[in-house]
Amino acid sequence: MKALVVEDDFASRKLLQKILAPYAEVDIAVNGVEAIDAFTRSLDEGSPYDLVCMDIMMPEMDGQAALKRIRAIERDKEIPPAKEAKVIMTSALDDPKNVVEAYYKGGATSYVPKPIDKQMLLHLLKNLSLID
Repeated sequence: MKALVVEDDFASRKLLQKILAPYAEVDIAVNGVEAIDAFTRSLDEGSPYDLVCMDIMMPEMDGQAALKRIRAIERDKEIPPAKEAKVIMTSALDDPKNVVEAYYKGGATSYVPKPIDKQMLLHLLKNLSLID
């Protein structure tokens, strides 16, 4: 599995990296702009991400805007829905509006609240058939 962790908070970024490392090759981006660059590069190199874990609230470009751009890139490259990257949004905000926006308008696969619970995340990855 190839994963991209998009997180501006150092501690959260390291935690996600540590949880995913046994299962995936993990790349890091600290904001939405970097995420789009990394995502586009991975497609251009023929090595797309299977998973993107992305914070909703970030500087420069937030997770919602980055997610919409990622889904637009996939459409532009005619990637079928079954082959799209699985995108898990994360947020410390217990804000139903943000969650609804991520799911229904942005095309997120799932949502995980912070602080990240390792067992919950691993269970989710199993349900998405990303790990055994």
